[in-house]
Amino acid sequence: MVGVVDEGLLGGSGAPLTGSELSLEDAMTAARTRYKRLPLCAVEEWIILDAIVTDRERAKVAAAGCQPMFMFAHKVVDDEQRRFEPGQWVRSSIGTAFNDGFLFETRNSVYVLLGPGHRKSATIKEIFSLF
Repeated sequence: MVGVVDEGLLGGSGAPLTGSELSLEDAMTAARTRYKRLPLCAVEEWIILDAIVTDRERAKVAAAGCQPMFMFAHKVVDDEQRRFEPGQWVRSSIGTAFNDGFLFETRNSVYVLLGPGHRKSATIKEIFSLF
């Protein structure tokens, strides 16, 4: 996947978070215990992007069973379905949950967040400019 990455948006600023400190195998096993059917994708150097939305937009997103948040990772470590090669970057679709401090869920995937990351706010335009 080739694209343009906004280093200002994706740089190190934002609220620091710590994802899983387990080994890759143990983190994937923990995720699989919770999520029986969704494919797993382990990532490093990640950031959760909270979309800046109006109250009305937030209500629409919630009515669809989602939360106005996305995940971007600079580095895919392992993708069960081989959608992404190790070392590639990935941007998720809209999130549905963020659990246990390291499991970012969308409607069709769970991203296993490994090691340190960040969380910050961004506009929808900024988020979708990542490709």
